[in-house]
Amino acid sequence: MALYDRDYAQASTAGYESATRNEAQIVTFVKDTYKLFAASMMAGAVGAYVGVPMAATLHAYFWPLVILEIGLLIGLQFVKHKPGINLMVMFGFVFMTGLMTAPLIARTLGMSGGATIIGNAFAMTSVVFGAMSFYAIKTTKDFTSYGKPLMIAMFVILGFSIVNIFLGNPLLMVAISGAVVVLFSIMVIYDTQNIMAGNYETPIDGAIALYLDFLNIFTALLQLFGLFGNSED
Repeated sequence: MALYDRDYAQASTAGYESATRNEAQIVTFVKDTYKLFAASMMAGAVGAYVGVPMAATLHAYFWPLVILEIGLLIGLQFVKHKPGINLMVMFGFVFMTGLMTAPLIARTLGMSGGATIIGNAFAMTSVVFGAMSFYAIKTTKDFTSYGKPLMIAMFVILGFSIVNIFLGNPLLMVAISGAVVVLFSIMVIYDTQNIMAGNYETPIDGAIALYLDFLNIFTALLQLFGLFGNSED
């Protein structure tokens, strides 16, 4: 009961100072998250640049590399509180995602106007990502509770993607890619609001979430633009 016996003015001041500290901590958290996100974008780009010349080899070892990529992501959850090694694992994972994107980029570069297709996909991804981030900050609608339905939608799309690996149906690929763009556009809003609220455990968690949102939108748009660009030839 000692806390309730204190002078009201002192209690109010303490509460204000606590709130100020929390707000300052969230601002620092957001800054750190977006710094890591920017660094992740560069590391992913390096991975893609390194991977394009050896795209055929990467394609041949697709599944072992996918397992390694997933292993790094899982491992990151165990070391994210360990300074130094957490950044090594994070950038190792991001670099791997760049490598895994290289075969798609190489295939697109082999098309007529392939470099333009990649540039347009990246520009469109940046516009979508920026617009959704701005909306997340300005809207009064709370998306932070949308985690469960978004995860369900993600698993449904993943299931159809696995099926289409064996079917190779272009129309289904178009539908899947379109669904991925819509889903991860909403995920940008969800992740941005959770970052702004300080709901992620570490800045690494928030940065990886944003990076994967951007990456998935980019690869889906690249597949769409590649399909439509190839059909026009």
